[in-house]
Amino acid sequence: MASSIQGNVTSVTQSEGAASAPIIRTIGLSDLHQALRLGWEDFKAIPTHAIILCLIYPVLGLVLARTVHGYSVLPLLFPLAAGFALLGPFAAIGLYEMSRRRENGEEASAWTAMEVFRSPSFGAMLGVGTLLFALFVTWIATAQAVYTAVFGYETAANMPDFAERVLTTQQGWWLIMVGCSIGFLFALVALCISVVAFPMMLDRQATAGEAMVTSMRVVAQNPVPMLAWGLIVAVLLVAGTIPFFLGLAVVIPLLGHATWHLYRAVIVKDPNARPVIPESRARKPAADFPANLFPWRRSDRG
Repeated sequence: MASSIQGNVTSVTQSEGAASAPIIRTIGLSDLHQALRLGWEDFKAIPTHAIILCLIYPVLGLVLARTVHGYSVLPLLFPLAAGFALLGPFAAIGLYEMSRRRENGEEASAWTAMEVFRSPSFGAMLGVGTLLFALFVTWIATAQAVYTAVFGYETAANMPDFAERVLTTQQGWWLIMVGCSIGFLFALVALCISVVAFPMMLDRQATAGEAMVTSMRVVAQNPVPMLAWGLIVAVLLVAGTIPFFLGLAVVIPLLGHATWHLYRAVIVKDPNARPVIPESRARKPAADFPANLFPWRRSDRG
């Protein structure tokens, strides 16, 4: 079965043995630009600055609190900032839902995004998210081990001291090269297993295994665009940390929405897909409170 795609997208043939597998398009760099443009349109239509800021500031507060109380986290500041990109695909599941709803002409807001938690595939998304978190923890532990191997257990006194160690010494240059090389491998693994996994689980109710395999197939079929996408994500996240991480309030929603449109560009839409409507919960009148907290008492009365 062949699918003809207009523009710079080539046709892809699906084998008979994989009749139920998603059809993957071959995309170009221009499709990445289109995904970012559509993501920006979603962001302007559904601003989520306040929510993202509410997530950023508690994390920064914890980091600063640890620093103030005498435990130096300076060696881990860059690994932490870079490692958050590993968790980004899972953290953006609400943004995918907003883009999906807007695409279908449904009501889309920061609050309707919470419906993603009632999705039939949320368990699968949680499983892949747990895998990404394990990858994040492993990266932080590896970064700490590399720093200790280079500078030992002695911590920097302050930020200027830390910057001098890393930027002006031979050990620091070695740390940068080795750390960035290892970080690239972690980022590559995360990209391969999750680039379209979460949008696919949300859209097609795919299992975690199906979604990760499809993501790896997407990267294998589109290596240059996918590596370029990973570079775009990294550059935007670094830019978003300036000044004082405030830029992430724009960068994170933009990348989340754009990832949904990247998924739409690279995976042929299932013509037989049917929207899954979450089971509605019956509303209970306020007059029954607090009796509705004890349903067995009401059944006894009956």
